[in-house]
Amino acid sequence: MKLRFSKMHGLGNDFVVFDAINQTVNLSTEQLRLLADRRFGVGCDQILLVERPRNKGTDFHYRIFNADGSEVEQCGNGARCFARFVHDHGLTRKNEIPVGTAGGDIRLYLQDDGQVKVNMGVPVLEPRDIPFLADRRQVLYNLDLEGEPLQAAVLSMGNPHAVLAVDDVETAPVASLGPVIENHPRFPQRVNVGFMAVKSPAEIDLRVYERGAGETLACGTGACAAVVAGRLQERLEERVQVHLRGGDLVISWKGEGEPVWMTGPATEVFEGNIEL
Repeated sequence: MKLRFSKMHGLGNDFVVFDAINQTVNLSTEQLRLLADRRFGVGCDQILLVERPRNKGTDFHYRIFNADGSEVEQCGNGARCFARFVHDHGLTRKNEIPVGTAGGDIRLYLQDDGQVKVNMGVPVLEPRDIPFLADRRQVLYNLDLEGEPLQAAVLSMGNPHAVLAVDDVETAPVASLGPVIENHPRFPQRVNVGFMAVKSPAEIDLRVYERGAGETLACGTGACAAVVAGRLQERLEERVQVHLRGGDLVISWKGEGEPVWMTGPATEVFEGNIEL
């Protein structure tokens, strides 16, 4: 099976993107892992598939697979790359693109300055819908890690996130705590783990350990989740600049019941063909 792909990234969070409309793409878990392998494959954090729409009112369906081959519901940096891909490859002429995902429908907006703005939807705060095992909704939850209590905000941006406040992201225990929290038994579908340092009410630093991928240079849904968590704790303003290792995103959220807006770049690096 020979497939054409594009290599793209959003702030260093990188993707292999397939047009699954004009070619048949049916990848096994083993093939997905090979594609993501940085030594034996193309190398990426996630694989993205552009498919025909499944939901009424959408133009495309968007599927996301992690480097370990698992399929996930949503990816914010990938969504921006998705918009750039379908526009630049002639699959749409629209600058406003409604897209279906496993985590719900989203809208992507291509701006004149080359940035992509995404309506990431309304954050999910009820534990059962995240999903997260808890008796009732709280702003912060206590997580027991081998007898060590830890507080985290927990919510979903179409995929589950736990957000921890730290003093300095550079010294945060991302590598050690990330996988432990990702696989904590209170998260039935595992969880993405954000480490957030609030610099001011309009500015945060963030590192994210992504479910099924490990730490990435940027995480769009993680940036959204961090801003929502900070707003609910009354630590952040409506519009926040998020500094990630790969670059900056601007996240805006008016408050409960409102969608989260994300603005940032998306870049195509190269195109190629691979035999699988």
